[in-house]
Amino acid sequence: MLNYIAVAIGGALGALLRSIVYEYFAETGNVHLFPLPTLIVNIVGSILMGIGWFCLIEQSMLPAIWKNFALTGMLGALTTFSTFSLDSFRLLQSGQLLEALAYVLISVTVCFLGLWLGYQTVKWLVGA
Repeated sequence: MLNYIAVAIGGALGALLRSIVYEYFAETGNVHLFPLPTLIVNIVGSILMGIGWFCLIEQSMLPAIWKNFALTGMLGALTTFSTFSLDSFRLLQSGQLLEALAYVLISVTVCFLGLWLGYQTVKWLVGA
């Protein structure tokens, strides 16, 4: 049960951090900065995921509950792109180059197409 609480607290913190970044950029009023908040949280989250993976998993520098708090909870809520990046890295790290490339290409392509399909479907359903 304690692991779930750690994930929940970390998730709340990650969501709050994402919101702070988005609010900061919204306050500038510059619409040309549109994708920048997402890019920033994805880059920072991926860097932190790399640091966390090395420190918490490979080196066991802290008790396992910190993995649940930081990697699953906080970074999972801040950005799932960091998890996507870690999954890709782990495939490369285990020598699965083709699988890593396929995972990246399939993830980006299919998720983008899924978003487009969902958007188009609901747009068609409401007659817009």
